[in-house]
Amino acid sequence: MFRRLALLVVVALLSACASDQVNHDFDASRDFAAYRSWSWKDPALQYRPDDPRIKSDLTEQRIRQSVSEQLDQRGLRPAAAGTRGDLSVQTYLIIEERQQQVTTNYGGAWGGPWNGYYGGPMYNETRNITYKVATIQIDLLDGKDGKLVWRGSDEQMLARSPNPTDRSNAIRETVGRILANYPPK
Repeated sequence: MFRRLALLVVVALLSACASDQVNHDFDASRDFAAYRSWSWKDPALQYRPDDPRIKSDLTEQRIRQSVSEQLDQRGLRPAAAGTRGDLSVQTYLIIEERQQQVTTNYGGAWGGPWNGYYGGPMYNETRNITYKVATIQIDLLDGKDGKLVWRGSDEQMLARSPNPTDRSNAIRETVGRILANYPPK
């Protein structure tokens, strides 16, 4: 019982830490106010690793929809059909397995020098916890020269929820955190 509780606490702490991994970089010499339209670079979503168990049309649809909504909120409009936008957008879904060592202390003495000490011996248990982390990376490239002008990424523990609504919400929140700093100030 105590092991399960300790494992639950560790997983909660890991998920809290994982939500603060938003990373941004941009080319400061670019005039971001000049970018008004965007289009998808082919392929719109790349998977790392290139594993058929990860690839999903549903996941790609969710990521594309979330990116489209966020760019629209920032005043960028999709380019007209058959034309190239001021920005080319490409996304990545990177899944990696990580490990963390967790040590739990059990037992030990209680009390004080006036009442005496009591309790059992103290021992430690160290174990490895393996978990998967999903990173979404969004690259914005200049539509004319094809050079990277802005990049953002965020990572979080991969949820095991089979509910499509939960997956859509997680992707929407992650993409929202990534694009929160676009355009750069």
